[in-house]
Amino acid sequence: MPKVFLKAAWNNLVMANYEVDPAILAPYLPKHTELDLFEGKCYVSLVAFMFNNTKVLGMKIPFHVNFEEVNLRFYVKHNANGENRRGVVFIKEIVSKPAISFIANTLYNENYETMKTAYYHSTENENTRYTYLWGKDKSNLNSISFLTSEKKNPLQKGSKEEFITEHYWGYAGDENETTEYAVQHPSWNILEYIDHAIDCDFSEVYGAEWAFLKNQKPSSVFMAEGSDIVVCKGKTIV
Repeated sequence: MPKVFLKAAWNNLVMANYEVDPAILAPYLPKHTELDLFEGKCYVSLVAFMFNNTKVLGMKIPFHVNFEEVNLRFYVKHNANGENRRGVVFIKEIVSKPAISFIANTLYNENYETMKTAYYHSTENENTRYTYLWGKDKSNLNSISFLTSEKKNPLQKGSKEEFITEHYWGYAGDENETTEYAVQHPSWNILEYIDHAIDCDFSEVYGAEWAFLKNQKPSSVFMAEGSDIVVCKGKTIV
């Protein structure tokens, strides 16, 4: 059984999913992994959620217990002695907590960056809008929001929502070395979709090669309820 590195709750996950040319992901693909496609299509996801009740190695780090994370990620698979492990690679993960960035980048070779973040929810005609904000400049923040009635539905087998949410491994690295770690959580309920809004300068936050996403309509946007999660200690794949 892998040793536990981190325990937390991931809550109110807003996920905007964009179909992209697989070639754009080649520079980000860690050694020993290949792209994982859904119905022959390649996706990146802009994901915003709350990290709550966070414990690293069983301890709460002061002022680093509850915080927002926004990441841009894509989907891979790795053959581990005949076991097909479906995982996630992060292009960039944004938090407002420098200690989280330092630990993740140092121990997991991740791509965390510390920026200003915020989260709030508001009521609109008896529905709820969940909004996440992030950016380098407090006066010019990016945002993603999701409007829902709060009605929850279980994941549908074979759906895009199942594909996006049920990757239980994380991979980080380059063409020379890859770190692998397991992520454990139950299947998540999906909240009813009413509306969404995205205002993100992808070029400024993620690099010029991602500028095209600003004007590209996502193929789907949904919100997962989330749950308690466990992140296991990583290991190097050789």
